[in-house]
Amino acid sequence: MADRHDLGMFVSRLAQLARRTAGIAGIAVLAITTATTAANADATAASDVPDRQIRVASFNIHHAQGVDDKLDLQRVADVIRTGGADIVGLQEVDRHWSERSEFADQASWLAERLHMHVVYGANLDLDPLTPGAPRRQYGTAILSRYPILDWDNTLLPRYDGHEQRGLLRALVQVRGVRVQVFNTHLQHNNANERLEQVRAIQPLVAPREEPVVLTGDLNARPDAPEIRALSESLTDAWPRAGAGDGYTYPVAVPSARIDYVFTSADVRVKSATVATSDASDHLPLFVDLLVGRRA
Repeated sequence: MADRHDLGMFVSRLAQLARRTAGIAGIAVLAITTATTAANADATAASDVPDRQIRVASFNIHHAQGVDDKLDLQRVADVIRTGGADIVGLQEVDRHWSERSEFADQASWLAERLHMHVVYGANLDLDPLTPGAPRRQYGTAILSRYPILDWDNTLLPRYDGHEQRGLLRALVQVRGVRVQVFNTHLQHNNANERLEQVRAIQPLVAPREEPVVLTGDLNARPDAPEIRALSESLTDAWPRAGAGDGYTYPVAVPSARIDYVFTSADVRVKSATVATSDASDHLPLFVDLLVGRRA
């Protein structure tokens, strides 16, 4: 009788162990299924987010001094507003720099007037003329109608006696889609220096998870080696959607395309136009883009 009792207890314990094992396995399968479903839902949600259309501009404002030699920041603001730009890369922007711009913080003034976010890259940064005054700065700026999540400014290679240049970056949140926006202004009088600056820019713009847009006064024509080098990493928007020569300089008799918008390959270019303006010695370039989340 004792052997039969022990045998019954053994069989009962085996049954309990089997039920427990099955329960654990079921929980594991449920957890895996739930995680997979959530991941698939996230992927579907990301793919369901439609591309966002944005209008990007590149504009060398010549510290707001127009072709009539008059200082007028309002004219610059009017060009940006009339052009309907959502994101603008500005070059030659003064910040408390000198009397030529009445020591104004031009980037902040434009941002406030246009109700836009702003970041500023100070490539030249000097002590004030009087103690306690703001530092005197000269460089580039990015204006955006959309929130700017983070930003930085990277100084580029410079030859002795030449102006310091930089690459300004802003991570912009465009209605659920993050876009890496860059803005630069390359050396105007030395092709070799520009090529070195482009080589420094390439690794900064290439390995990005988000769509990339680069604006800038590159001081080089499309067939220049430095522009061909930049095209190894990014795509020039003008040949994809612009009509005509796209000349942006000089304003009086435009004869050179030296202002650009470049994008990563996943950005679609809808249109590209050069606007007329007397607010600077450069004409502004406006480009309509479609940006979306990467898979």
